[in-house]
Amino acid sequence: MDRIFTCIASRIAAFAGQPVAFILALALMILWGATGPVFHYSDTWQLVVNTSTTIVTFLMVFLIQNSQNRDGAAMQAKLDEIIRSLDEARSQFIGIEHHTDREIQGIRRSLEEECGEDGKDGKPAPEESVDRLIKRT
Repeated sequence: MDRIFTCIASRIAAFAGQPVAFILALALMILWGATGPVFHYSDTWQLVVNTSTTIVTFLMVFLIQNSQNRDGAAMQAKLDEIIRSLDEARSQFIGIEHHTDREIQGIRRSLEEECGEDGKDGKPAPEESVDRLIKRT
């Protein structure tokens, strides 16, 4: 069931992000608007588009969240692998995404202090740290 949902969700999310999906949605809205005079702008006419868009939006939220969850987990796995493979990297950062927001903010603050926010006290500025990392690879 998981594999089927992932496949369907991926395909729908990929289609929804294409220009053709936008054009199709726009065409449907124009068609709906054009039929207004035919149906005398009735409550039922309005209900059709309101219900349709609500249902599509409701379902798309779940599909987009599923895609973002998978993308985020894959990104974390890749970053964990990079950390694991670098000799000088600190392995305690593997799995850091499971910490609370407060814990992560504390770790981030400590890292910024360690790097030296502005390069004072002989510590490199964050930009210099990034340059050092790039040169190391």
